[in-house]
Amino acid sequence: QVQLVESGGGLVQAGGSLRLSCAASGRTFSSYSMGWFRQAPGKEREFVAFIRWTGFNTYYADSVKGRFTISRDNAKNTVYLQMNSLKPEDTAVYYCAAGRISYSSSSLYDYDYWGQGTQVTVSS
Repeated sequence: QVQLVESGGGLVQAGGSLRLSCAASGRTFSSYSMGWFRQAPGKEREFVAFIRWTGFNTYYADSVKGRFTISRDNAKNTVYLQMNSLKPEDTAVYYCAAGRISYSSSSLYDYDYWGQGTQVTVSS
């Protein structure tokens, strides 16, 4: 199994930056891929970014493309989400997820493990 621990959420002003971290513990396989999702009040959870646990494949939602960057440190079993040029519309609870996925998936149903979520609030 994989346990995910998130950190880095907080309050930032519009145009600012924030970096989220997701540390994976327990048994981790090279076939596990990682994703970031977010959920705003009254809205469904939506896909943000994807990265293969091994390899260089990344995939982003159009709403964050060019502003957010997903990366990984395999030695630390940690995945990051660097968020730049933040907008009030980015305000949400951000979730880290893991799954044995061989393709770039934006569906939450393809992920088996989830973090607790971390709040990101962007002020106007």
